[in-house]
Amino acid sequence: MLRAQLLERQALRESSARTYARTLPVAPVGAAGAVVTGADGRTYLDCLSGAGTLALGHNPPEVVEALQAALASGAPLHTLDMITPQKDAFSEELLACLPGTLRDAARLHFCSPAGTDAVEAALKLAQHATGRHGIVAFTGAYHGMTLGASAVSGPARMRTPGPADSLPVTRLPYPYGYRCPFGVGAEQAGEFTARLLESFLTDPSSGVGTPAAVILEVVQGEGGVIEGPDHWLREIRRITAEHGVLLIIDEVQTGIGRTGHFWACERAGVTPDILVTSKAVGGGLPLALIAYRPDLDVWEPGDHTGTFRGNTLAMVAGRITLRTVAEQHLTERAEKLGERIRHGLDEIALEHPVFGEVRGRGLMIGIEIVDPDGPPDRLGSLPADPRFARALRAACLDNGLMLELGGREDTVVRLLPPLVLTDDQADAVLERLGAAVETVERAA
Repeated sequence: MLRAQLLERQALRESSARTYARTLPVAPVGAAGAVVTGADGRTYLDCLSGAGTLALGHNPPEVVEALQAALASGAPLHTLDMITPQKDAFSEELLACLPGTLRDAARLHFCSPAGTDAVEAALKLAQHATGRHGIVAFTGAYHGMTLGASAVSGPARMRTPGPADSLPVTRLPYPYGYRCPFGVGAEQAGEFTARLLESFLTDPSSGVGTPAAVILEVVQGEGGVIEGPDHWLREIRRITAEHGVLLIIDEVQTGIGRTGHFWACERAGVTPDILVTSKAVGGGLPLALIAYRPDLDVWEPGDHTGTFRGNTLAMVAGRITLRTVAEQHLTERAEKLGERIRHGLDEIALEHPVFGEVRGRGLMIGIEIVDPDGPPDRLGSLPADPRFARALRAACLDNGLMLELGGREDTVVRLLPPLVLTDDQADAVLERLGAAVETVERAA
């Protein structure tokens, strides 16, 4: 009864733009670790984790204890961008875990709470530092919902109405292996994309002026858990460095151990000029910032501001989260557990060809849902099946498993469990997902 009342009142009061509330009508009232309790008394395994925000799961005791201590201390909860002991401690912790040459040397700029504002800050900084305005982005990208962030994202729905397109964006094909834009597979597609970028920058008749920056995700999340090859990323880094173009890497969803490395760019040995982070960096509370090379710090006071840059509780939760991920070796845990889950999904795929491809890194996993009876493309990839994907999401929820869809036509099942998921819970995820597939197939 309570669940129905809450959902009914939400439908009357809130915007029609709400999303998760429609596809996951759970109305949570309690949560711990990877388990969510709904208002109807049912429990669910959470493979959404606040879209990757909850690295340590729901209400981790060490974070809750630190937050309670901060509240009891009388520390100011809102400080604009003034320094506090909590902010200083968080900054020290973050600087110590940044990738490559950014470690202990980067400048930090705290933004308004959402990752999309950190993307805006990164784009603006790149333009200020270079004096140029163009940006190179990739198909399938998701960088946020504000105008600049939308402009460098892929889906058409994010770029209308027109003002977002006022940012001059050159778009390159992302090396998407299963649905390769070149029909050659991810590795060779990455080579083609890198060559195309270099041609744009060296050919005086390319029609593309030297941009301020290239922005990319090492693993596209909302785009369908699409992994960029390491060689491709290294080539993009080489080309941008040689031509004085800044490289912005969006680690909003991939950062803080999610992919089996603390930052996804570390596996390829690449360090960006500007790193964008949010979600898990705040320990479940709103926090977003960019870390960048000190020589790029050309802003004047007030060039990029935001009211909620001084979220004391997020700094406290974020510091504990960063430290816990490092001390408990949760990046290695994510890599090993992710391999275990993907192996289990591959076994399900042997019996259920609607799983066109299982892919991902660490605990960032995607399953491409396809029509096994449809005509394959030149690479042998089968057409997407949005209807089955939607039915599978609903069947998973009925089985006590919360997950979401992404990718083209929302046909990629996405698993983003917390890094503290146990082995038993991982097995339960596979069991519930496998049972849901069988349910949907029987109903077809």
